[in-house]
Amino acid sequence: MPKQKQSTQILLGPVPPALIGCGNGKEINIITLAWVGVVNSSPPMITAAVRPNRHSYQIIKDSGEFTVNMPGKNHVDVADGCGTLSGQDVNKFEHFNLTAVKGTLKQAPMIEECPISMECRIEHIVELDSHTVFIAEVVSSYVESANLDDKGRIDFEKCNLLGFCAGSYLETSPLGLSIGYTKKNN
Repeated sequence: MPKQKQSTQILLGPVPPALIGCGNGKEINIITLAWVGVVNSSPPMITAAVRPNRHSYQIIKDSGEFTVNMPGKNHVDVADGCGTLSGQDVNKFEHFNLTAVKGTLKQAPMIEECPISMECRIEHIVELDSHTVFIAEVVSSYVESANLDDKGRIDFEKCNLLGFCAGSYLETSPLGLSIGYTKKNN
């Protein structure tokens, strides 16, 4: 089947809709970002791209830290709401009955209800035309105990994480394959 040319756009997906926790000593907030990605493995580093006009932007920039919380499929309403409601108008922790959890960071809270959370300290800031990219080191990682197998490894099938693609939330499910599978079987 031939491909049809589309308008120039970003066609990556699915991507994780991450709930980004931030705080500045006066307030805590959550912003949903689908533009979060891995950029380095040692030390572990990720990026988070935020529009400067978003309420969380200045909180993240000033504090130099944030958390990345991965919601499960039972929190699609939270992921959508935290991306559409403004922290200037709504305390999202209260509005969505979420629990802010203190970890090792000074100000940015984790979200107890998310199966996976990572605490991040900003190392670099790259200002682009529409977004600012925060490049951060993951300094601590947490996984809900119920989502671990008997050897203490993450069982992603139990996590039921969300995906996001072209304006729609998706349910993710592992295929049971791992890196190196095709090499071993060819």
